Amino acid sequence: MVSPRVFFVSYAVATAVFPVLYLCQYFSEDKCMIPKDFMDRMQRMLTADEYQAFISSYDNEKYQSLRLNPLKVEKESFLQSQPFHLTPVPWAEYGFYYEKDDIPGKHPYHQAGVYYIQEPSAMAPGAYLKAKPGERVLDLCAAPGGKSTQIAASMAGEGLLVANEIHPARAKILSENIERMGISNALVVNETPQSLRKKFGCFFHRIMVDAPCSGEGLFRKQEDACQEWSLENVAMCGRRQDEILEEAYQMLLPGGQMVYSTCTFAPDENEGSVSRLIAHHPDMSIVSVEKFPGMGDGSAQWFEEFAVHENGEQAANHIERTIRLWPHLLHGEGHFVAVLQKQGDISQDREYKMEKTTSYKEYKDFYSFAKDTFTDISWVEQGRYLTFGEQLYLVPKELPSLKGLKVLRPGLHLGTLKKNRFEPSHALALWLTPSMVKRVCALSSDDNKVADYLKGATIEWAGEKGWQLVTVDGYSLGWGKLVGTTLKNHYPKGLRKE
Repeated sequence: MVSPRVFFVSYAVATAVFPVLYLCQYFSEDKCMIPKDFMDRMQRMLTADEYQAFISSYDNEKYQSLRLNPLKVEKESFLQSQPFHLTPVPWAEYGFYYEKDDIPGKHPYHQAGVYYIQEPSAMAPGAYLKAKPGERVLDLCAAPGGKSTQIAASMAGEGLLVANEIHPARAKILSENIERMGISNALVVNETPQSLRKKFGCFFHRIMVDAPCSGEGLFRKQEDACQEWSLENVAMCGRRQDEILEEAYQMLLPGGQMVYSTCTFAPDENEGSVSRLIAHHPDMSIVSVEKFPGMGDGSAQWFEEFAVHENGEQAANHIERTIRLWPHLLHGEGHFVAVLQKQGDISQDREYKMEKTTSYKEYKDFYSFAKDTFTDISWVEQGRYLTFGEQLYLVPKELPSLKGLKVLRPGLHLGTLKKNRFEPSHALALWLTPSMVKRVCALSSDDNKVADYLKGATIEWAGEKGWQLVTVDGYSLGWGKLVGTTLKNHYPKGLRKE
């Protein structure tokens, strides 16, 4: 660990006088120290002025943002009445910065899935993937779910989204966020990229690879990223990314597109990973896309100087088309994005084995609940269903065979088939809108009953007995069951607020 004095001497030679107190803020022994090897490399990558601006950005507070969920909210109407101070994130249609005094994570809209709190630069990969309704899309490294939920919003409930996470605990968080955002067409699995490739083969129209990386872009946001960084870890991440990209390539249909992203500045993990993939698979190319103010180009020079190319690989053609998001040039953390396309005709699809499903006629108790609860049951009668034990799911129409997969969620969890009755799930409540149900307990966000409901308390309510969809300002929150004038609380115990 270099001393402040030694670092100041070397820095002053390169960039002229720089206050010692400022340096000590980042490099003193008693604070989280930005690694010297990282700083040395960044100084070589950037001009003197750019480097000083880059270093200065660490003195700024991180930008905070949220992304509205178009599956639940109409953007313009929300902006007219929303409780926060929002300004647009340029590269994300539904992304907005919020101010320091706003606390959207504690607002009931968060529990209702009206928005997803997401770092602004992290919205760029999902925006560039441009997933469409009806496609088959894979999010290969999906937890905690920011990019998966953004992709699902673009798909508008049509097609198949496979959201995968290799770590079981993180896969559970991913599944919970898929549920909160009211997503019905997601298959959430807990697999390695290799096992998915063996299972699906060449199958997906679009693939998101937000790869595990050295996390250099998160130094300002997460102290742990700074402490865990090393040159050895950068090299290890590069090798792992090459392996993940190889599996993703094998699963991408000809004519399909892949977005590769990281939250690091390391050329070996950015230009290096992209160039090595294209060197091994010349049918892959870098797509030219619009770049927003503050976004920089990828660099062939950085590939040559800082990336591994043991087999004589050269920087990929048009490597400058890749995107670097710099914290000193835009309002967000460090990120890298590459949009890649496989040569071929996307219309040349292939047949695959479908999961065996059943119709609503197999589930009389659910159908009775549906007729009693929903204003229109055509979607019930047209749906395809699958059970996991007592749990009933509405699944995507083109759900592939699930044999051999570790499945956390095969679609929309409808509820539990109990003896002679059906009990609806929280996921179903979050997917529904008030117009879809006959009985609604309509609360407003300034009503104390909302806080009581989220704590698990019963609510006094006048209405027709039976299952009631509890809403806040028209957004679904969960279920309650009205007995007399008492609404029994069915908000999940694990989600209840203290």
